Amino acid sequence: MYSTCIFCNTSLGQNRSLERFPVGHRLAFDARRGRLWVVCSSCLRWNLSPLEERWEVIEDCERLYRGTRVRVSTEQIGLARLAEGLELVRIGRPLRPEFAAWRYGDQFAKRRQRAMLGAAAGLTGVGWLWLGGIAGGSLLGMYILYRLGVRAVRGSPNKIVAHVPVGDSRRLELQRKELARVSLEPLGETDWSLTLPATKDRQVRLYGEDALRGLALVLPPANRYGGNRVMVQQAVQHIEHTGDPLRYVQYVASRPTLAGSITEMPPVVRLALEMSTHEEQERRALEGELARLERAWREAEEIAGISDSLLLPSGMLDRLRSLRR
Repeated sequence: MYSTCIFCNTSLGQNRSLERFPVGHRLAFDARRGRLWVVCSSCLRWNLSPLEERWEVIEDCERLYRGTRVRVSTEQIGLARLAEGLELVRIGRPLRPEFAAWRYGDQFAKRRQRAMLGAAAGLTGVGWLWLGGIAGGSLLGMYILYRLGVRAVRGSPNKIVAHVPVGDSRRLELQRKELARVSLEPLGETDWSLTLPATKDRQVRLYGEDALRGLALVLPPANRYGGNRVMVQQAVQHIEHTGDPLRYVQYVASRPTLAGSITEMPPVVRLALEMSTHEEQERRALEGELARLERAWREAEEIAGISDSLLLPSGMLDRLRSLRR
């Protein structure tokens, strides 16, 4: 059973209400389509469960939901909180705008809030440096303060923001500054490719499933400032204009005014692309490609394990392994 967020690699937490599925503090379920998600409490993104016993867990969720007073509900979506703290989001037959508001509204809003708070804190620090006379009135000092301000708003350019699989066992680590070199390119009238920077002078191009997966990984950091509910609804309208999430990706790739670097795209277009890639990945996973989804969970837990081990003193990891034997 996987316990790490596919997207941000943090722990999904545990619950004591579902014996068959003790992972997560908030679960969303769709009994009609047989979907079960664990909502990450850190990034608020929805992790689709690849477990074979999903139907039994969904039945348990339905039973618990019906036995609990609904706190928030619309015609097709309801939210209930159990006494033990587990939250259940029950999906009925919502139209895309309503479903998108529940699934993406909170996560994009939280992402926006975090980025703006971080930028505000950074700019405040730069302001104090200015008032304190750190710049010394020199051009060099003013330039340093300017660069610090840009870093506060845009984030650290050298921070690794995505791990993109580019082969059977190889992952490409992308820094924030390299997102400007990630681009969509059309392939004829019905297909597209994703171009990534491999080195300073070399690029890697992904196709098909690999391109879709890579795009899903690089869009969240590109959408660092998320979006409000109006932007979410506008993004939904973009997708509905083409009638299908995958067709929307092809539509963007085939438009010279939209294709190219993902950082140069309008924010609403990037949000619509992020929503499209996630929905298309889930659709394919539920059509019999669960092995691909399980691989994504395993990789998330592996990355989380690597991150955790970096915090341990030298030799401690070997000591822990020896104690497990």
